[in-house]
Amino acid sequence: MGAALCFSTSSLYASDSIQPITPNASPEAASLLQYLYNISGKQTLTGQHCVPLVGSLRLVVVHRQTRHYPAVFGQDFGFDAPGSWDGINFRQQIVDEAIRRHSEGFIITLMWHAVRPMDDEPVTFGESVQGELTEEEWQELITPGTLLNERWKSQVDVIAWHLKQLRNANVPVLWRPYHEMNGAWFWWGKRAGENGYKKLYRMLFDRLVHFHGLNNLIWVFNTNEVKENVDAHDTYFPGHDVVDVFATDVYTQGFDSINYAQLLTLAGNKPIALGEVGRPPTVDILKAQPRWTWFMSWGEPEALGQDRAAYLSLCESEQVVTLDKLPWARFAQPQIHFPILK
Repeated sequence: MGAALCFSTSSLYASDSIQPITPNASPEAASLLQYLYNISGKQTLTGQHCVPLVGSLRLVVVHRQTRHYPAVFGQDFGFDAPGSWDGINFRQQIVDEAIRRHSEGFIITLMWHAVRPMDDEPVTFGESVQGELTEEEWQELITPGTLLNERWKSQVDVIAWHLKQLRNANVPVLWRPYHEMNGAWFWWGKRAGENGYKKLYRMLFDRLVHFHGLNNLIWVFNTNEVKENVDAHDTYFPGHDVVDVFATDVYTQGFDSINYAQLLTLAGNKPIALGEVGRPPTVDILKAQPRWTWFMSWGEPEALGQDRAAYLSLCESEQVVTLDKLPWARFAQPQIHFPILK
């Protein structure tokens, strides 16, 4: 029995008061969001990012280190040359893998390091994802009917085609687009004002939800931890009507209380999460900051070997949820599929 049975049974976590911000959201998305609300302040899901090239192999390493699989399986749609670390040729395999993982009980989170709208894929990270747009190019991007706006639509439509396969397979997705916007390292970053990042985010929401009819996405507004040259979490917030969950990425600030408090103030009663972490939080950190509903380790899980005892203690804590602790975890042993290099 797979996770799809759980997510299609909304009565498992029934509440008429909690609904995704997407109109006519799928029952699976509504049930998953309700689950996040249910565990908020009580438990935290473990997660692992798995880059396009390596498929699910990082799940194996996490299991070898801890004897547990993470509850959240993360992937990126990529941007780079076929066969490379972030190769765009792996997109279909990522979709197939997400459907397979969902059937085994995993929660799916996806992202997309989008290329600049004037660039043709594939590109390198530095030249495009971390490239820049002039003010004139930005204005053209957000103006309907312009060449750059139409190119942007075409790029979004490619990703929408893959997300539709997940919708049709009844797979809900924690979708965190255009992340870390309060830093200046991506082309969509540090764009202030109503016609800045907020406009771009809302354009994407409108394209995916209203044009493509994607109702299986839980929309995650994902900032970077606030520090020097990184703006406050609320600076680029597009509005509660287009955000289901708030998240931030933590690499250097050590889960400081200031970032936690800022995000809680912005989120209100909505769930918050750790979209990416360099090192997993400890049990003590989660006791002090219990509202984190999930964390996703970004890097190579081999590094867990340095802190294996601490991570094992984390996985076995009652406050932490691994795959086997999910309430719908009636699955066979997960099958690891090796990526096919094309």
